Amino acid sequence: MFKKGFFIVIFLIFITSCKSSKISNTGIANFSAKKVIKKHYAVAFDKNSIKADLMLKYKGKADIPKLNASLRIVKDSIIWISVSKFGFPLAKLMITQNEVKYYEKLSKTYFIGDFELIQNWLGVEFDFNQIQNLFLGEALLDLNNGKYQIDIQENLYTLKHINNSYPFDILFWVNPKTFKLKKEKITDSKKEQVLTILYKDFEKINESLFPKGFTISAIDKKDKTIIDINYRNIIFNTALRFPFKVPNGYKEIKFNDSK
Repeated sequence: MFKKGFFIVIFLIFITSCKSSKISNTGIANFSAKKVIKKHYAVAFDKNSIKADLMLKYKGKADIPKLNASLRIVKDSIIWISVSKFGFPLAKLMITQNEVKYYEKLSKTYFIGDFELIQNWLGVEFDFNQIQNLFLGEALLDLNNGKYQIDIQENLYTLKHINNSYPFDILFWVNPKTFKLKKEKITDSKKEQVLTILYKDFEKINESLFPKGFTISAIDKKDKTIIDINYRNIIFNTALRFPFKVPNGYKEIKFNDSK
C-alpha cells in the first residue's frame, strides 16, 4: 500500500513538471520567462510611421503644468516633436540615430549635438532606440539579451534580469492578457539613479496595440523629474514633414560651461 501511494505521488510530480504551462492561483498561465518575452515581441509595434498629438506635464528643474505637442516618428529614423502653449509654438526637438537638435523660443536658445541634452533633462542616458521604444510602448532594453527570472506580482508577469550583462538592476512588468508592458524600472545603485516608466492602457488602432500614454519618473541623488504624456489623434503610416530651422540670434546651449 505504501509503495502504491509513493508511486502515485511521483507520477503526479512528473506529469506536473512536464506541462509547458499551468494555471496559477491568480488565473494567469505560468509561462517561462522565455515564452513571455517571445509573446511580448510577437505583439511589437509594426507600423512605419506615427503622427499624434500629445498632452504633457513636466515636473523637475522647472514645473510646467500643461503643454500641447505634435509628435511625428519614422521608425528607426526620425523623432520630431513640436511643443506649443495656447496655440503658440514654444520649442522643437528632432532626434535621429546620431544627433539631437532643439531650440526654445522663450529663452532663445538652441542645441545641436549628441544625446547629452536628453541626459540633462532626465538625469539618465538614452540613445535613439530607447527613446523610440519609450514612445512606442516597447521595452527600453533588448529582452533577448541575457536571462530573466519570472514571477507573478499584482496579476502581472515580472521579469527580473539575473546576469551581469548590464551594470544595473532591471525589472519589467508585462500584462498577461496583451503581453504589452505595464511598467519597467531600471536602478543604477552606483550612480543612485532610478528610472521608472508606467504605461497607461493600450488600445488597438489599425490592428496594432498602442499606449494611451505613459509617465516617466527619473530620480537621482540631486533631482527628481516626472513627465506625464497622453496621446490623442493617432495616425499610422501617413506622409510626414519635419520642419526644423534654428532662428537667427539664438544662443547655443553648452553644458560644459556650467560644470
